[in-house]
Amino acid sequence: MLKLNYTDVGLFMERTMTNPELLIAQRVLLAVRLGRSIHVEPSRASFLLPSDLPALEGLEIALQQECNSTATVFPVDNDFVEVNFSGSWVAESKDAHEGMFLTVMSDRTEFLIYKLWQMSEAHISSPA
Repeated sequence: MLKLNYTDVGLFMERTMTNPELLIAQRVLLAVRLGRSIHVEPSRASFLLPSDLPALEGLEIALQQECNSTATVFPVDNDFVEVNFSGSWVAESKDAHEGMFLTVMSDRTEFLIYKLWQMSEAHISSPA
């Protein structure tokens, strides 16, 4: 499973072997115990990747090979592509900009997306 945490300082992604239903149930229980509201809904999420990442073509091939791929890659402009996928959004409210997004794909696809995200973070933080 890929877990994307959208915060006020940006996006943090991680791969985890936790079952998404279990993770959502734990978050709901935590919210109830803390007396906080929680909103869970099926949704879509996306993030940008530089279009010049060398492994990007591998992701596009992996997505074409998956029968029920929940992810797509769209060109945005000459410099970026958008990776878009379906999953579950977990946040304090329906209109929250900060929260957690969970999606499940094949191990290979999750690995490629995670590695590309790591590469893009290194690409962004390195001086030109």
